[in-house]
Amino acid sequence: MNILGIETSCDETSAAVLLDGRVVSNVISSQRCHAGFGGVVPELASREHERMIVSIVESAVTEANITKNELDCIAATAGPGLIGAVMVGLCFAEGMALALCIPFVPVNHIEAHMFSAFIPESADHRVPDGPFISLTVSGGHTLLSLVHEDLSYEVIGRTLDDAAGEAFDKTGKMLGLSYPAGPVIDRLAADGDPHFHAFPKALTAQSQTSKNYRGNFDFSFSGLKTSVLTWLQKHPAEFVAAHLNDVAASIQHAIVSVLVEKTIAAARHYRVKAISVAGGVSANSALRRAMRNACVRHGIEVYIPETIYATDNAAMIASLAGLMISKGKVRENRYDVAPFASFSAGSGKASLT
Repeated sequence: MNILGIETSCDETSAAVLLDGRVVSNVISSQRCHAGFGGVVPELASREHERMIVSIVESAVTEANITKNELDCIAATAGPGLIGAVMVGLCFAEGMALALCIPFVPVNHIEAHMFSAFIPESADHRVPDGPFISLTVSGGHTLLSLVHEDLSYEVIGRTLDDAAGEAFDKTGKMLGLSYPAGPVIDRLAADGDPHFHAFPKALTAQSQTSKNYRGNFDFSFSGLKTSVLTWLQKHPAEFVAAHLNDVAASIQHAIVSVLVEKTIAAARHYRVKAISVAGGVSANSALRRAMRNACVRHGIEVYIPETIYATDNAAMIASLAGLMISKGKVRENRYDVAPFASFSAGSGKASLT
């Protein structure tokens, strides 16, 4: 089956083609028009998607060395995301599928991240065997989910305020770093001391070593932002500039350590032997390193996709569509899917949507 995936949930316009389960193209255009605003401007994002989507889709199909008439299915993000941005890709995909008389599959953006460990990165690619804990971390979401063998899942923890990526970006803005600040903090932290200052780590899994951990698996990062702001107000600009690498490393340590501790605690509590980490923040080198080290210590397998598949991309959209089709999870075909802005999975099991 040849599947075209389209992703436009935020500020990346992306299209990818899977040929019989292999990623043969994954074209991503990252928007630069938001840099001066310190965050993504929804209206600008929508306009940029409209400007780029035709050329991005054409590039993905051409790179796959096929024609549009050889496509068997088209999938696109239906949400969550910026509603105007989502609508650009969703409407384009629906119209293209209808014109080609082929099925259209709407994909949940968060679920695509959650199952990005299944993107076939190589011929001998390994996927989680059995139930696993999924940590999905991005600028808009921080979720812990228990994923079952039938691909249903339960959200067992989420952020109560800011997402991890948002905490990186907002504290980075306080430090005068360019947007997005997450990658900049990662680079600065490489030459800094993570123990320079002990910024607060809210809702830490203090009983992470216990198999009977009875705490909650939620996250909170708003207190970290307040603490960074207070610290900056107490120190002169010259001092901050001289210790910028150390401050970045300390902020990163406060975020990463909580993510790792709670994920490990969840895996031990539910007695699973595999963890998946995905979403834009999973590209953070400290998180990847700390999670791998923690999993080795606890005898847990860890699955973290390549960086290109960690951030928003269309390969994960096409891959999940293929997985849904193979598992019989695709509903009756329709071309009038309503976009949605928020991730609404509550307590209890949720099936792929």
